[in-house]
Amino acid sequence: MRQNKLKFLLFFLIIALISFESNSTEIDYNPSSEVINSFHKIADSIISLLTIEQKASQMLSTSRSIPEHGIEMYNWWNEALHGVARSAKATVFPQAIAMGATFDPDLIRNTADAISTEARAMYNIFNKKGMRLEYTGLTFWSPNINIFRDPRWGRGHETYGEDPYLTGKIGKAFVNGLQGNHPKYLKVAAGAKHFAVHSGPEAIRHSFNVKVSPQDLNETYLPAFKELIEANVEIVMCAYNRLNDEPCCGSKSLLNDLLRENWGFKGHIVSDCGAINDIKSNHNFTISDEESVAYAIRGGVDLNCGSLYNLIPKAIEKGYLTEKDLDKSLKRLLMTRLKLGILTKVNDNPYVGLNESHINNKDHIKLAKEVASKSIVLLKNKNNILPLSKNINRLFITGPNAANVNTLLANYNGLSPNIVTPLEGITTKVSNGTIIRFNQGLDLISDNNRMDWSASLAGSSDVTVAVMGISALIEGEEGAAISSDANGDRNTISLPKNQIEYLKKLRKSAGDKPIVLVIKSGSAIDLSEISKYADAIIYAWYLGEQGGNAIADVIFGDVNPSGKLPITIPESLFHLPEYSDYNMDNRTYKFTNHKPMYPFGFGLSYSSFDYSDLSLKKNKIDIGSSIELNFEVFNNSNIPGEEVVQVYINDVEASFRTPNSSLIFFKRIYLGSGEKKKINLVIDDNMMASYNEKGVKEIEPGNFKIFVGGSSPGERTKELGKMIKEVSFTVQ
Repeated sequence: MRQNKLKFLLFFLIIALISFESNSTEIDYNPSSEVINSFHKIADSIISLLTIEQKASQMLSTSRSIPEHGIEMYNWWNEALHGVARSAKATVFPQAIAMGATFDPDLIRNTADAISTEARAMYNIFNKKGMRLEYTGLTFWSPNINIFRDPRWGRGHETYGEDPYLTGKIGKAFVNGLQGNHPKYLKVAAGAKHFAVHSGPEAIRHSFNVKVSPQDLNETYLPAFKELIEANVEIVMCAYNRLNDEPCCGSKSLLNDLLRENWGFKGHIVSDCGAINDIKSNHNFTISDEESVAYAIRGGVDLNCGSLYNLIPKAIEKGYLTEKDLDKSLKRLLMTRLKLGILTKVNDNPYVGLNESHINNKDHIKLAKEVASKSIVLLKNKNNILPLSKNINRLFITGPNAANVNTLLANYNGLSPNIVTPLEGITTKVSNGTIIRFNQGLDLISDNNRMDWSASLAGSSDVTVAVMGISALIEGEEGAAISSDANGDRNTISLPKNQIEYLKKLRKSAGDKPIVLVIKSGSAIDLSEISKYADAIIYAWYLGEQGGNAIADVIFGDVNPSGKLPITIPESLFHLPEYSDYNMDNRTYKFTNHKPMYPFGFGLSYSSFDYSDLSLKKNKIDIGSSIELNFEVFNNSNIPGEEVVQVYINDVEASFRTPNSSLIFFKRIYLGSGEKKKINLVIDDNMMASYNEKGVKEIEPGNFKIFVGGSSPGERTKELGKMIKEVSFTVQ
């Protein structure tokens, strides 16, 4: 044993002398084989020194210290959904759904880079203080890349929306920003969750058996995860639920066969918290906890968020598990800590100098505001009443979310000293000659109408800004959304009745004077009943600490709105299938048979963008060939602005179910007044192919349509004034 220790120490000293400079131009963490091999050798050396009990102690989310081998205690649980969460003060960026609404991967990568900078700075501070509690480490269980398949799901606002392609691109950018591009060390370790097919219901998530066809599995639920694996994400969190009868946290076919063998995942897998316990207690899949532990580890779950892996020695004693099984999982965990540079003493970690000056600084606050501004979606602007003049004479601000901090923070959030509500942002923006009146008017959901009289103030004001919607107390995680009547989910997607009634009173009082409705929500709100009462509608999500300033910038024209809906807003809940049904038929823009209230990808601007000269270099191609698409985008207005160019495809004649249209390309571009830009795009066979009933991508001969514009195509898009250009070609 002593000889092994000496060998290990000697080997480590040699490795520690090797220095790597950060000169990589790659956008993702991709260390050389030399670096990885060195980490493998160190991990093997450590494992050879440990007893079974010591090995088991390192596979729990709170990993105990082993002083005799220089291993310090480490807590694996940390969160960074939209900023470092549940820890010290940090920049609070907009919630994930708002990041999706930016359609801007570059911006989101920069955001995640700022988050990981703050995370490293915090870690350095905590480390000096000897603090190794939850939310002090460098392993982050973010992002959530599940598909927001149904607006009733309370956790949907933690995701990037309903589209697998958009989710994959934004998720990949977020992972790249978190993990950095150093050739040796991870900046932090990012975690893709929840694998797989996890989108509610919250009330039964610990026992639910998700039934999914091979087509829906591969077409909708898996692509974003595959994209993040290709981006070298370090962590995958397995889901609570079963998938086609098999608990996800231990599914050999899901974790080992697909994730590791097929996709080549090299990192470690962590259970959702308590999921290993669910295998017996809620799924009734095993008859003892020791068998659950063995099922999870043999299936590929390396880290237990919980305490059940304390039973590892007993599981080995009973023959359910071998020490070799243990070593395989433990090595993956040690590799992560080595990649972070925190398992053993190192002298070449580039992140050790990050400090307090890198936390919630001016650059990060400015970035938070930019993300918020670019995520805001303008849904309606009757007679171009927006933007408002800052010199307006009389302004009435009302609504339950006008001064509501919860609608800025969302969930899995940090805290900042710079939180700005819409009331504060608007008040800062208007001139000193503007009379401002504020009255909340009503509670978020309560029918208490004692302040209804305040609606009369709309009649004596030039403009009323009503900030309404819901909050993360109504939609969220099981047990956390304390105002939800469905364990975090929603039974309705309507605006609360008291808000609808109050809006009607505002309209009656205001007469012909404009009402600007600002909706704060992380999911779809049925606007069909209330749209007629508002002259302008702004969808403002949960916008983080600078949300109030961002909303004010849009209202008064300092920012030209450019956000796009990452979800479909349906006209009615009755247009959706049963919530617990995971079949994608009649869900999302890709498969719905109903006309939406507002379509996926939709969003207005103060500018006017025209698409023209749409053409293909060929009209007929052979299977396996690519085709070149060309078009122009023109800002036909005197207002500079940004447009999110979107390209969709539809296989018109396939013998199996194909989407109404599928997003295959998007790009955010800036256009000055009167400016025109050419877009050239090569559409390859992967973009053309669709998933058949067996879950295999296939291209059949026949006609295809390509749609280009500032929204997803459809009848409702045309009704809303967004003209979509289309062109056809044939595959032979």
